[in-house]
Amino acid sequence: MDLVAMSVVAGLLGTLAMDGLNLLFARAGIISRIDVGMIGRMAVGWTRGRFRYRHPSEMETAEHEMIYGIATHYAIGVALAVPYVVGWTLLVGGPASPAWAVVYGIATTMASWFFVYPSMGLGALGMGSPDGLKAPLSALANHLFYGLGVAAGLTLIDPTRFSM
Repeated sequence: MDLVAMSVVAGLLGTLAMDGLNLLFARAGIISRIDVGMIGRMAVGWTRGRFRYRHPSEMETAEHEMIYGIATHYAIGVALAVPYVVGWTLLVGGPASPAWAVVYGIATTMASWFFVYPSMGLGALGMGSPDGLKAPLSALANHLFYGLGVAAGLTLIDPTRFSM
C-alpha cells in the first residue's frame, strides 16, 4: 500500500477510535463529549474568513453544521496522519511505527490546545470552556485515543510493522 493510502486509512481509523472512545468515556462522565456541531460552525466560519472568536456564542449556527463538522473532523484526522506516516518513512526510514504513533497522537493535542480552542473562543488549553480543566484533559485523552487508532490502523495494514 502506498504511503498516502496508508496515511488515509490510519487517519480515518485514528479518528474513528477517537470518536468511539470519546463517546464511551463521555457517557461515563469522565471526559467532555466532542461537539461536532461546534467544529462545523468553526469550519464554516473559516470558509467565510473568520478564524478566531472571542466567545463561542459569536459563532453563527450554520445549515448542515453537523455534516461540516464530521467532514472537517475526519479531514483533520487524515491530515494529521500524513506527516506522521510519510515523515517517518522519509526521515527515519522503514515503515511508520505504531508504538510511536501513540506518542504522536498525544503530541497532536497541541493543535487543540493552541489552535482549535482559541479559534472557537475558548482560550488556550480550552480553559474558557464551561468544562474548565476537564476540556484540556479531554483533548489529551481524545488525542491519546487518536494515536491508539492510528497505531491500530498501521498494525492492521501490516501486522509485521509493530516495533519501536
